[in-house]
Amino acid sequence: MRRLLGFAIGLVAALSLTFLAGENPLNIFMILLRSAFGSTYDLGMTLSYATPMIFCGLSVAIGFHAGMFNIGAEGQLTMAAVTAAAIGVFFPNVPFPLAPLVAFLGALAVGAFWGWIVGLLKALRGSHEVIITIMMNFIAAGLASWFALKVIPNPNSQNPETAMVSANYMFKDYDLIARFFPDTPVNASLVFAIILAVLMWIFLWKTTWGFELRAVGSNPEAAQRSGISAKRIQIIAMALAGACAGCVALSEVIGSAGQYRVGFSPDYGFIGIAVALLAANNPLGIIAAGFLMGALHKGASDLDLETSTITRDFSRIIQAFIILGVAASAYWEYRVRRKRKKD
Repeated sequence: MRRLLGFAIGLVAALSLTFLAGENPLNIFMILLRSAFGSTYDLGMTLSYATPMIFCGLSVAIGFHAGMFNIGAEGQLTMAAVTAAAIGVFFPNVPFPLAPLVAFLGALAVGAFWGWIVGLLKALRGSHEVIITIMMNFIAAGLASWFALKVIPNPNSQNPETAMVSANYMFKDYDLIARFFPDTPVNASLVFAIILAVLMWIFLWKTTWGFELRAVGSNPEAAQRSGISAKRIQIIAMALAGACAGCVALSEVIGSAGQYRVGFSPDYGFIGIAVALLAANNPLGIIAAGFLMGALHKGASDLDLETSTITRDFSRIIQAFIILGVAASAYWEYRVRRKRKKD
């Protein structure tokens, strides 16, 4: 309840800032709601933004639970997406339904590998994961751009994108979600994202491996003394984080676009940090937080058109204030628990 209150306070504080720009906060709020949920098309776009945010939120959260800050989801999803596109271009004759499965597994493997490198350097060399992941993001962006522009460019377009994958790799014809929201990129990967979040919750709180991962995140030295290999857990956790971020390839390449487009992600990997923090790293909460962030992202898209002073970048300010509000509520809970212990 306190987190919901923190969320409401953060939202009101952010909207109040529009007074300074000469806008009516209530009008801004109504524009956000109308743009996010005003029609079937708007709702479909909101869900399409929410899907990769859930994947990236899970990626960041599993890093947090292992005591690491995965700021590299952007690079992991980039490498996974370009891998799925490359498989679809290089092997066009793989039959359906094996084709999308092969591309998805390839994307997962590369995403996990990109995270595994970070975990390995962290465990064996003591390198700081934030520095490594930032560097890996730049390397991924460079590699993916080179692949899209030089190796498998789209011969029918001047845009920086790969060629289209074979039709065998797309599951649009069998996608009920896509049929319900025509003309939007939302697809069945939304259902997969929700299932993955539930499986992640079961893994973290109902399995021995999940307990070991959380134990390392809470106190790696104590976990080591109790027989849990902290280094092994850190490597596995970062590989799992990379695989979760790699699932974005399912929604973007196989589910909707059919290709890798340079700059397709509006910083999904970094927004995933906000999603994980907002949900307090709870996988089930990440479903709601991802949906909220998707609504904000879609809702802010009309601010450019319907206001003269507020742009779509205002959604970032709202996100920041909401996170501050939720963090403040978490700090308040911590103070209350501490006071009870003293009493």
